[in-house]
Amino acid sequence: MAKFRKKKSGGQQAINTASLPDIVFMLLFFFMVSTTMKEVDLNVVVKPAQATELVKLEKKELVTFIYVGVPAKKYQSLYGSEPRIQLNDQFSTVADIQSYIAQSRDNMTEANQAKMIVSIKADKECPMGIITDIKQALRKAAALKLNYSAAEMVRDR
Repeated sequence: MAKFRKKKSGGQQAINTASLPDIVFMLLFFFMVSTTMKEVDLNVVVKPAQATELVKLEKKELVTFIYVGVPAKKYQSLYGSEPRIQLNDQFSTVADIQSYIAQSRDNMTEANQAKMIVSIKADKECPMGIITDIKQALRKAAALKLNYSAAEMVRDR
């Protein structure tokens, strides 16, 4: 003889998790698109010169930056208040520029190496002698495409 068992009421139904991967990937995609990566922490204070005829660089991956300015307040006890050169995240000298350019070229694809642009972000109060020394070092490193970063001049009307 068969027994009929009464179904036990076993709590709540399980939550449908079929759409959970879609939600996770949508959030991941959102954060990947909206987040920017900061490449270099500035150790020098750069107040760029102002200019009227500016051209925005299209391909940022082709640009290698050299920063020139007075060290930030927290570094002035170590490095003084004279303008210094910053390559990547560290203070450097003019002699280090050639190896920095060579390393930057090695990190690029072979097709982009010939298109490399060096951008000098210098403080507007920086002495021209430092800029001239940097340009001489760039010539020795065969980095002949040079760009000076500037801020757009505000015109009075």
